[in-house]
Amino acid sequence: MDDKELLQAGIAFHGHKCWAMPSGLRAGLAVLRAMGVERSRAKTLHAIVELGNYHGAACFGDGVQMATGCTFGKGNISKAGYGKLALTLIDKQRNRAVRVAFRPKLMPQIKDSAFMRKRAAGVPPTEIPDEDAQAVVDLVWNAPERDVLAVGQPFEYAWSEPTEVVRFLICDVCGEMVAEPYARTVEGKMVCIPCSGYGR
Repeated sequence: MDDKELLQAGIAFHGHKCWAMPSGLRAGLAVLRAMGVERSRAKTLHAIVELGNYHGAACFGDGVQMATGCTFGKGNISKAGYGKLALTLIDKQRNRAVRVAFRPKLMPQIKDSAFMRKRAAGVPPTEIPDEDAQAVVDLVWNAPERDVLAVGQPFEYAWSEPTEVVRFLICDVCGEMVAEPYARTVEGKMVCIPCSGYGR
């Protein structure tokens, strides 16, 4: 796909138009170029997004997944939990990484956009007129890279591969599959966390 097709695919994957998903998409494309690598089809790359949970602009993460091929389904993306729009992409074969962060230069224009005024008033993104949503997408997508992103230099990153869990068991209470490390023993039964009565 060319970049425009990737943007359209990213919007379709994400489910609505906004400014943060295209920012993550651009960040992902920029970090691939900076590292001289292709989109991950297996697990050769690992992305660490600095997003947290339940904050605005977490849509950035969907753009990163779309661009880099690092996905939660493949298990080659993780959250640092800093509440920031940034990512570090790690080339596990070469033990190299690059960090890219969203620059705040466009934030006054984003904040003043019709899209964000409606979002601030509580309008869901899917109910905002398309012309307002497209305007904020275009703002981020068409701006010079230096106004949108700070792209770092490659640096050494010694990747330590977590052990992949391939063993599962059947919960003695609900009968559903659970990966062994997530099972709990309760009164002699092997159960999943929800059936155990314990928190995580």
